Amino acid sequence: MVRRTAIGTRVVLSALIFATVTGCGGAANPVTVDNVSAPVVTTTVPDPAAVGANELGLVPVLMYHQVTPTPVGEYDQTPEKFRAELERLHRANYRPVTVADYICGRIDIPAGTHPVVLTFDDSTSTQLRFDADGKAAPDTAIGILEEFGTHNPDFEPTATFYVNNDPFAGDGRALPWLAAHGYEIGAHTASHANLASLDSTGVQRELVVNVRAIEAAVPGYHVRTMALPLGIFPADHGLATAGSWDGTPYSFEAVLLVGAEPASSPFGQTDPAGVPRIRSGKSEVDFASAYWLDRLEQHPDQRYTSDGNPNKISVPEHLADELNPRWRDRLNTY
Repeated sequence: MVRRTAIGTRVVLSALIFATVTGCGGAANPVTVDNVSAPVVTTTVPDPAAVGANELGLVPVLMYHQVTPTPVGEYDQTPEKFRAELERLHRANYRPVTVADYICGRIDIPAGTHPVVLTFDDSTSTQLRFDADGKAAPDTAIGILEEFGTHNPDFEPTATFYVNNDPFAGDGRALPWLAAHGYEIGAHTASHANLASLDSTGVQRELVVNVRAIEAAVPGYHVRTMALPLGIFPADHGLATAGSWDGTPYSFEAVLLVGAEPASSPFGQTDPAGVPRIRSGKSEVDFASAYWLDRLEQHPDQRYTSDGNPNKISVPEHLADELNPRWRDRLNTY
């Protein structure tokens, strides 16, 4: 997934560096790299102290379902509310990244800004469908995101979509469109199964059939993360992360929960096998997105703030011990 950017060379080269360091799934997905032989562009970034950089801070991973004028479930919301939340995120200097980039520490955003991860479950037509011209319909989640990015070019639209089989009302254009436009596609089981109700073979079948369908729809694509349907683990929690069925293995770099709190920095003590999310729905409930965004604005020292340098991890000196040792060679304290 190659993100659309005016400095795409920098993003791709940074991704290659991160892949080497972390062992994560490599560069953008699918791998179609332009200007890979171009010289490295050196950019000047502010002193970390000047922007209050804290790359061990919290990261909101927001969870959405349907975006519709007539919300039904608690996880649904109206287009107006979704637009308002994007406006709030932009005003507060959040910038979107995908789950795969977050979990691998591939957070390349400007100095002083904060990463936010937008995730969508269940692959409904309210998230993506096409108009008569083959463009994302303007009242869908993707249509709203794309329009917002057009009006706010410093807020590059990207998100992670957790899809079941026969996604987006069976429109075969949807998954290739998402991959081509810089969105991540993740696994959500073939049939939105309650994994706790299945035996180990059933769990692995659900995930393999799902991954096969996604990767067949987008040749060359590799599914790297998954979200638990209903937030429920299988009896053997490890099968949510890795397994095999019918000769096909799967392995995910992150497993997402329904949980109600921000995620830890990927450079700290985050657990890739259980990444929490914050729900954003039709009504304000305890520990939903408004609550946590308010709290992080009230306590800015607790949120992840970028230093603008993707090759360094900048934190205040007193937080250095919270760094996961595997990232020690990139630590930059002040």
